[in-house]
Amino acid sequence: MKKMNIKNLKNGPGNLVVITLVGLGVLMLLAQFIENTHFNKKLSYSEFVKKVELDQISSLTVTGNEVQGIVTEKSPTGKEIRTHFATVVPHNAKLWNSLLKDHKVDVTGAYPSADFGIWNILLLAMLGSTIMLVWFFFKQARGANGSNGNNIFSISKSKAKLFNPAQIKVTFDSVAGAKEAKEELYDVVDYLKNPEKYKRLGAKLTRGVLLVGEPGNGKTLLAKAVAGEANCPFFSVSGSDFIEVFVGVGAGRVRDLFAQARKNAPSIIFIDEIDAVGRQRGSGQGGGHDEREQTLNQLLTEMDGFDTGTGIPASVIVIAATNRADVLDKALLRPGRFDRRVEIPFPDLVSREEILRVHAQDVKMDTTINFNHLARCTPGFSGADLANLINEAAINASKHNQDKVYLKDIDEARDKMMLGKEMKTRTFTDEERKITAYHEAGHTLVRLLLHEECDPLHKVTIVPRGRALGVTHFLPERDKHSMSKVEMVGDIMAALGGRAAEELVFNKLATGASSDFARATEIAQQMVRFYGMSKTLGLVAYTPQGPYGYSEETARLIDHEIRSIMQECYDKVLVLLADNKDKLYKLAEMLLEKETLYADEIYELLDIPARASFRLQ
Repeated sequence: MKKMNIKNLKNGPGNLVVITLVGLGVLMLLAQFIENTHFNKKLSYSEFVKKVELDQISSLTVTGNEVQGIVTEKSPTGKEIRTHFATVVPHNAKLWNSLLKDHKVDVTGAYPSADFGIWNILLLAMLGSTIMLVWFFFKQARGANGSNGNNIFSISKSKAKLFNPAQIKVTFDSVAGAKEAKEELYDVVDYLKNPEKYKRLGAKLTRGVLLVGEPGNGKTLLAKAVAGEANCPFFSVSGSDFIEVFVGVGAGRVRDLFAQARKNAPSIIFIDEIDAVGRQRGSGQGGGHDEREQTLNQLLTEMDGFDTGTGIPASVIVIAATNRADVLDKALLRPGRFDRRVEIPFPDLVSREEILRVHAQDVKMDTTINFNHLARCTPGFSGADLANLINEAAINASKHNQDKVYLKDIDEARDKMMLGKEMKTRTFTDEERKITAYHEAGHTLVRLLLHEECDPLHKVTIVPRGRALGVTHFLPERDKHSMSKVEMVGDIMAALGGRAAEELVFNKLATGASSDFARATEIAQQMVRFYGMSKTLGLVAYTPQGPYGYSEETARLIDHEIRSIMQECYDKVLVLLADNKDKLYKLAEMLLEKETLYADEIYELLDIPARASFRLQ
């Protein structure tokens, strides 16, 4: 796409004024020409009188001193010719009373329009449109605030934000956890700082690093840390910033971005959400002419093109982030482009504790809070979730005019994030409240009695939150990367404990166990289909999306095996609760009284040996 040269327009706004004035002059001349040529014939007063006397004028229109009409003449061949005429006549009563009357000329009068006719209106409309058009283009040329990225003339300019080394305060010390990821990225930092160390042995560091992980786990923060450690310019851009409706704009922005990076080398280009532009080709509309595909093609060429003179130098590193690596084009992931893939997982137990401590530094926290236990209470939380947890706790403490953040504030923030806000205004009948208490007591008691198969208890509550009428929290002793069959069966039994308690005590079924059934069924399905824990189906993984899939008969066997596991677990839970019915009643009655019970209170109430102290402080 050929670029428009607007240097004079940018540097000399007066040129726009000149062009505008010339355009207006042309319009005025055109309008005058149309006005002058609208009537084909101008008659003098004498000619007008003569033609009236020859009966060549049958009608006319008088506007002030101006007379307009049609002259009817005959050509030498006898053909009748009608011609528009205009003339100016003096005030002459004799003309109107005798001459025109004698020759039966039809006279029509009109009010003077003060020379403001249709052509003047048209001229003003064209003038206004021209001024508005010139103003619009002039504003676009200058930009809303002087930037190059917000106007039509610089639409192919990169939207990347440049951060100079002095602006980047983030280093690897600022990033808690992610130890393995930082080790991978330190190679990039070391190469940028000491290129000769690698060149002496002929080593070539990758030009592209792909950060893969779920949202909120610190991909952008790690990229900034690389730039901060390497002390080099950092270009930050989102994948969606390349795409526009105009064909060729995205490719132009890619070229401009890499040109800027070369000028500032050594430098780092960070492309966030690269899947917006790096998806597999052929999936968009328009085939090879699709704007997104053209942008991707240009990105591939810039990173490792045939022409080594235009390829990016080794001192320019491209770091990209995505949580959808599965949709990226294969050419983007081949060696020479993004050939180093760094996984950014959810933080483990140790990393969560470090992250919590980092975010708690600027918050006045109660010194008795145990961050290790707090980290154990937040499995599956991302770094952003943990930051939000501390912030929500601080908001809650501030709202109640406290001098510091206590455990109850963190507990409230955690429950709010996981389940929703406490529903204080929701009203229940005594029977509904009682059913909820026994339901949660069933979950809790099964988890306590199967202490070797289940994670330790944290607390149980019948205070409604979101769509949950009550909830039983557990506290994992460690991060689990694999589970045994005994543990999975234990989780199924604990999930079914609520429905079993309702049936045992009230001898009727309610709707509150639907989410429990969904969770238990999911575990049983994984046991049968993926983990080879079925006696009937054996050591086979059954995946419908796989190359072979499975038959309808196998699907029926899978369904039968899942139902068998669920029913077997439910029967065991009924027996377990029936044998401990006194504990079930005692726990439910205490829940009705206090609404929320912590693990140490429950162990003491039921006289069951505690596995550990499960209060967070």
